[in-house]
Amino acid sequence: MRSSNSIRAARGDDFEAVATLLEKLGRAKVTPETRDHCQALFRQQIVDPNAHHMVAVNADGEVVAFCSLVFRPRLNHVREEAWIPDLIVREASRREGIGRALLGEAEERAAARGCAIMTLESSYERTEAHQLYRRFGMRDGGRYFIKQVEPARGRARGS
Repeated sequence: MRSSNSIRAARGDDFEAVATLLEKLGRAKVTPETRDHCQALFRQQIVDPNAHHMVAVNADGEVVAFCSLVFRPRLNHVREEAWIPDLIVREASRREGIGRALLGEAEERAAARGCAIMTLESSYERTEAHQLYRRFGMRDGGRYFIKQVEPARGRARGS
């Protein structure tokens, strides 16, 4: 990674930059109607002891990348899994070693936590990212399937 970039834990004031990066991954756009909820969830997650969210910043202090690392138990496994649901480097900052540095930091944290495996999700069209993951020593471990679920009528959310 270029010496002008550094990695640090995500902070509450990184919300706007992180939300913008996540939109580039295809996540939902934060709207005026969803802003308060999304920001509260972000602030909750960055202090969650079962997660570690990192940003890379450039020499000007701009957030140029984000990596979300979640530690989760799996049935029939003695040790936790380190799961990366989100890893994104802004286009103008790619090929500077930032993605690899974030993966390295995630691996160090997973090892320190005693995790057995580190996994991540990546959409099919992100072929350049897939090359990075393979160079990092990861392998394609399968597929995942998604289905939109509509909330049940007459039931409050979370009940």
